[in-house]
Amino acid sequence: MPQLANIRRIEAASFRSFPAASTHFDGTWAIRLTAAHPAKRLNSISPLDPGDHKDMERRIGAAEHRFSSFGRPLVFRLSPLAPARLGSYLVDHGWQPFDESIVMLLNLSGLALDNAVDRVPLKDTGAWVDAFIELSGEDRSLKPGLAEIIEATEPETGLFVHADMDGRNVSAARCVCDRDLAGLFDIVTREEMRGRGHGRNVVLSALSWARRQGARQAWLQVVAENGPAVHLYESLGFREVYRYVYWQHPRERQEDRKS
Repeated sequence: MPQLANIRRIEAASFRSFPAASTHFDGTWAIRLTAAHPAKRLNSISPLDPGDHKDMERRIGAAEHRFSSFGRPLVFRLSPLAPARLGSYLVDHGWQPFDESIVMLLNLSGLALDNAVDRVPLKDTGAWVDAFIELSGEDRSLKPGLAEIIEATEPETGLFVHADMDGRNVSAARCVCDRDLAGLFDIVTREEMRGRGHGRNVVLSALSWARRQGARQAWLQVVAENGPAVHLYESLGFREVYRYVYWQHPRERQEDRKS
């Protein structure tokens, strides 16, 4: 069984590293909403106690109203901290799982960083967001929302970009040092240059910086179906700690696709 205390620690760091515009607690259900950015982790309910499963029908109805007022579909994000009865309730009422993610952890003490390029993190959030959007192909309309999220992140944040010999941006990453725990986010490599070590390069630079800031462990989350990324992180020494899955009712999924 996964260690729930360690999972709670990572989940709390995740919330601080990717802050939602609005967080409301219904018991231990963290209801996170962000009008400026559509990311599921910023617009979903994350239950944080396996024993908190009372009065689910009423609470889900209230959450549905809250999400509707934000113009967002109601989504649950179920980790090992979620009540088993909630999962059963969702199945019984026709909800469906999608987009499973793996949370991975790495001890930095034994990580060989001799070949890591020491990079000074960018201070210009807008410039980093521009590079990230360029490399990821994300809609440019999301720039203000992503910049706002990064600026609202309280723990120390390192923004990294790796360029080739011609000065062209090829990979980027964001690293958030929360006490002794460093989270890696938004790791991306230019599509036509993947598989050449550029992602590893920028990740090692971020980890080297994090260790200098006092981080003793690093963690990240990756879509389970992204085999190449999972392989990269495993080759660096990251190991799976737990998984989480998003759940949504089919009618919400249909409306989401239409929009």
